[in-house]
Amino acid sequence: RTSLVIDPPDGRVPPISPAGVQRQRAAGLGALDNGPFDGPENMGLYQRCITRGIPNAMFPAVYNANTRIVQGPGFVAITYEMIHETRVIPTTGQAHLNSHFRQYLGDSRGHWEGDTLVVDVTNFTPKDDYRGSGAGLHLVERYKRTADGGLRYEVTVEDPDTWARPWTAALELRPQPAGMFEYACHEGNYAMKNMLAASRAAEARGAAEPKLMRA
Repeated sequence: RTSLVIDPPDGRVPPISPAGVQRQRAAGLGALDNGPFDGPENMGLYQRCITRGIPNAMFPAVYNANTRIVQGPGFVAITYEMIHETRVIPTTGQAHLNSHFRQYLGDSRGHWEGDTLVVDVTNFTPKDDYRGSGAGLHLVERYKRTADGGLRYEVTVEDPDTWARPWTAALELRPQPAGMFEYACHEGNYAMKNMLAASRAAEARGAAEPKLMRA
């Protein structure tokens, strides 16, 4: 495939709404943005070592791209190597949380359709917008073993306030015998410290410079 997107068939994410564009602009570019960096809150959740969000966390980044999935009675747990966050997904048929409860990774409820684990995810917080999505983001994930011992992951993304239609992406995962690696995000997060320090230095320099008089 030339695209992770398998629906629409052209491999392109559907057009985004004006509201979604505004949310993308408000979120900025994180560490690649020009600020202002008045505090950590001006940076994205990824730069702050809080979460990559989902489905972002399932798709490989530059490093620490492994995923661990374990199953027990009534639950499936998925750990993402980058930032080391874990989702605990009930598979007992219980209802979603009340809509007033909003979470970074949403509220996941799983069930089995044959040999496929289907996970319905709602209750996202608008603090963690996915590609401009709002609080109405709804995901349906599908996890299925492949003949070669790997795993096929599919996710259907829906948010009528953001995209013209639902769309689906897919990823083939391969076994990793080495297991999970450490991801010490907070201990090595010099970028956030340096950006904040540079912003304070720029403010101090600006305050010390003489102001030009204009006639």
